[in-house]
Amino acid sequence: MRTWFNRSCLPAKAWAGMALAALVALSLVKAPADARPSSGKPADPAVAFMEQVARDLLAGARTQSPILLSNAVKRYGDVNYIGSYSLGTYRAKLSQADRPIYLNGMVRFIGRYAATQVPKYPVVKYELMSPSIQGGSGIMVDSKITLRDGSQYDVRWLLVKVGNTYRVRDAMVYGFWVTPFLKQLFETYIGEQGGDVKALVVVLNR
Repeated sequence: MRTWFNRSCLPAKAWAGMALAALVALSLVKAPADARPSSGKPADPAVAFMEQVARDLLAGARTQSPILLSNAVKRYGDVNYIGSYSLGTYRAKLSQADRPIYLNGMVRFIGRYAATQVPKYPVVKYELMSPSIQGGSGIMVDSKITLRDGSQYDVRWLLVKVGNTYRVRDAMVYGFWVTPFLKQLFETYIGEQGGDVKALVVVLNR
């Protein structure tokens, strides 16, 4: 698994974004114990949902716990969509029997990687913007992240409505959506294994 990480050319910040949605949750995943949310109670239900996502991710980040981070991805991420999308051209080759094993491995993979990135990016504050924005692909919530050195960057979260709640489907960092990076990594790995999707399922679950 470590060799696979080292060979990948994905930006580290893009990977932190995956820790949320499966993609998930760049900035919030990396936030240390002293990070704090913006003041005020969000009136928008999508923004309120993202506040809850942030709290759970911060709990995992404080302890650098892969399990807590993976649980947050499973609880709030649109895992089924992200998993299917990330297989790209190999989607049809995943058997129904292997699907739950693959999704579980993908979530654990994201959680483990996010935990290794926590100490590297000292986020001290995040701010969620209200109201959310309705777009053709779903509901978007914008956020601003402040690092310890004072630098700032924006993250746009893409949510989909599921019943009376939401799921995080993607995140945009520096103008790039995160899920295509995961798709690129998975497709490349499967291709290197001669198109064997089972090989990906195995390595994700190690």
